[in-house]
Amino acid sequence: MTSTSDSPSASSPAVPAPGSAVGRRAVLGAAAAVPVLAGLSGTASAAPAAHRRPPRPKGGGDLGPNVIVFDPSTPGIQARLDEVFARQEEDQFGPGRYQFFFKPGTYQGLNAQLGFYTSISGLGLSPDDTTIHGDVTVDAGWFDGNATQNFWRSAENLALVPANGTNRWAVAQAAPFRRMHIRGDLNLASSTYGWASGGYIADSRIDGTVGPYSQQQWYTRESSVGGWTNAVWNMVFSGVEGAPAQSFPNPPYTTLDTTPLSREKPFLYLDGEKYRVFLPALRRNARGVTWGNGTPRGTSLPLERFYVAKPGDSAATMNRALEQGLHLLLTPGIYHVDQPVRVNRPDTVVLGLGYATLVPDGGVTALKVADVDGVRLAGFLIDAGTVNSPVLLEVGPRGAARNHAANPITVQDVFIRIGGAGPGRATTSMVVNARHTIVDHTWVWRADHGEGVGWETNRCDYGVVVNGHDVLATGLFVEHFNKYDVQWNGERGRTIFFQNEKAYDAPNQAAIQNGSLKGYAAYKVGDHVTTHEGWGMGSYCYYNVDPTIVQHHGFAAPERPGVRFHHIMVISLSGHGQYECVINDTGAPTSGSDTVPSVVVSYP
Repeated sequence: MTSTSDSPSASSPAVPAPGSAVGRRAVLGAAAAVPVLAGLSGTASAAPAAHRRPPRPKGGGDLGPNVIVFDPSTPGIQARLDEVFARQEEDQFGPGRYQFFFKPGTYQGLNAQLGFYTSISGLGLSPDDTTIHGDVTVDAGWFDGNATQNFWRSAENLALVPANGTNRWAVAQAAPFRRMHIRGDLNLASSTYGWASGGYIADSRIDGTVGPYSQQQWYTRESSVGGWTNAVWNMVFSGVEGAPAQSFPNPPYTTLDTTPLSREKPFLYLDGEKYRVFLPALRRNARGVTWGNGTPRGTSLPLERFYVAKPGDSAATMNRALEQGLHLLLTPGIYHVDQPVRVNRPDTVVLGLGYATLVPDGGVTALKVADVDGVRLAGFLIDAGTVNSPVLLEVGPRGAARNHAANPITVQDVFIRIGGAGPGRATTSMVVNARHTIVDHTWVWRADHGEGVGWETNRCDYGVVVNGHDVLATGLFVEHFNKYDVQWNGERGRTIFFQNEKAYDAPNQAAIQNGSLKGYAAYKVGDHVTTHEGWGMGSYCYYNVDPTIVQHHGFAAPERPGVRFHHIMVISLSGHGQYECVINDTGAPTSGSDTVPSVVVSYP
C-alpha cells in the first residue's frame, strides 16, 4: 500500500514545498539501562529523596578496544590487519566497527586489506608523515569480483608506495579516499575488472595514473593526478590538477577548474604523544591539495576538549557533554539513542571513527543541529530504527534563517541507511534547513538488499530535503527512496556530482504514480525556486519487480533562466524500467534493453 500523502505532514520538520513530494532504510535494537533511585523512608516532614546529579562528563581518555594504533616498531602488524579483515570481509550488515591508526614513520611490506566498517588513517599532519611501503587494498573476491557492494570503508592521511607500483581501491558508495598520497598508480576496479559503482577522492595526490576501468561513476575533488585513463558514464572533477579536459558526453568528463567552497574533514593526529583533532580552514575557489606546502591551514583542538564516547553511552550522557562545551568523538561501535543528540553550540565537532553508528530508538531523530555557525559533522553512520522517525538527521531547525556564509556547517562522510541490517523506517532521511551548509560526500541509502527490505518494510519517502538557502553539495549519492530521492526547496543551491538509482522494488506503475506524472524524479527542484545549478548528475533505474515501469524523467525543475543543469543523464539498466525524458520534458527516452545513457549537455 502506498502512502496517502505526497508530502510529509505539516508538523514534520522536513516538509517539502507545496505540491511536491520525495525517499527510505534501517537496524538493531538494545535495552537502555534504567537507573534506580533509592528512596528514603520517614515522615512527611523528612527530607525528599536524594536526586544525585549524573557525574560531569570528562574530556579525553582512552579510545577503546576497536581503535588499533600501530607504530613502526609494533610487532605483528600484518597479522592484526589480516585478523580484522577476515572478520569484516563479508560482514556487510554486522556489528563490527574498526579504526586502524598508524603513527608517523615508515612501515615496510604491509598489505592492509579493508573489509566492511574499517577505516585506516595516518596520525601525522601531512600524509607524507606516515609512509607505508605496501598497499591499502579493497578488492571484491568475496563477491566474485563484483565491487558494487564494497561499501562503508575508508582510507585517510597516508602515503603509499605500492608494492607493484599500483594500489587497488575497488569500492562502491560510502568509501572515501581522503588526504592520500599514492606514489604510483591507483586502480579503482577489482582484480577481475567486474562491475563497480563508486566513488569519492578528495585532497589526495596520485603521482601516477588513476584507472577507473569498470567504475560507472566517480567524483574527485581538490586533488592532483598524474593521469586519468577512461570513463564509463559519469566522471566529475572539481579543483583537480591534472584532470582530463571537459568533454562530456564522449568521454563523459565534467571538469570544473575549482571547487567554489570547501573545508576538509576534521582528522585526528598526534602532536608529540598527545592526540589532537585538526580542523582545516575554509577554502574558496580551491584547487589542489591542502597539504602540498607543508602544514595545512586550520586550527586544532586537544583530545581533552572532546567527550570520547563509547558504545553503551546514552544520548543523555552525550548531550550533557555537549552542553558543557565539549566536542564529541564517537569511537567505533553502535550507539542506540532514545532522544536526539543535540548540537547547540557553534563550532562544535562531532567526529566518528571506524563507522561509529547511531541508531534512533522509538522514532526519534538521531541528531539535530541548531542554527549556529561552524558545526562540523564527520565520519559516522546513521541507521534508521524499527519505529518510524520523521527525520533521521536534521541540520538546522525548521525555519533556520541565520547567515553562515563566513563559517558554514559542514556534513562530511556522514552516511544514512534505511534497512539492510534489519527493518527500519523513516519519512525523511536528512533535512538541511541551515543556510550555507556544505554537504561534502554523503550516501543516503534505502536498502535494496539485506534484511528488512521491501517496498513497505523499510519505507522512507524522501532521501535528502534541502530547505536552506545557499547550500552546496559536493559528492551527493542518494538512492532507492519511495518518492523523491532529493527535493531541493532552498534558493541558490548547487550540486557538483549526483549519483542515484531509483527504488528497485516498486511493485507496479501505480505504486510510483505522482499525480499525472509517471514516477517521482530522482532530483526535484522546488517549483518556486529561481536560482539553482547542478553539474555531472545521473539517475539510473532497475525496476526488477516490474520491469514494465516507466519513469517520465530523472530530473524535475522549474523552467527559469536561473535554474541550470550541466551534463545530466538517465540510464535504464538492461531495460528494467525506462525513462521517457531526462529533465522535465527534455531529452531522449532510454533505449530498450541497451544500458546506454540518454544525456542532456545543458539545460535549459
